[in-house]
Amino acid sequence: MDFKREWARSRDELVQAIRSLGFPDELGEQIAKMLGSPKAMERMMAYLYNVKPNTAELIVDEALAICSDIDRWREKKASEAANAKYNEMLYYGFDADEDYE
Repeated sequence: MDFKREWARSRDELVQAIRSLGFPDELGEQIAKMLGSPKAMERMMAYLYNVKPNTAELIVDEALAICSDIDRWREKKASEAANAKYNEMLYYGFDADEDYE
């Protein structure tokens, strides 16, 4: 399944989950845009099904928490990649044939 179809399917499921709690479809559409990925939307749906929040504020708060977790994960991965590159440079040294301009 390509990403666009998977995203649309996840968005539709998220909108339906939010609608089933009595909130407007527009809230679900905005939350889907904010989350951005099918995996994040699935995590949000798990929250909705298990917690059954009764205010829009709780839904938005959880969506923001998920976005924050994703940002922290991306920062961690970038830091790990930079650290691995640094350790590689320490171990192997700089390329002696490389020109430094």
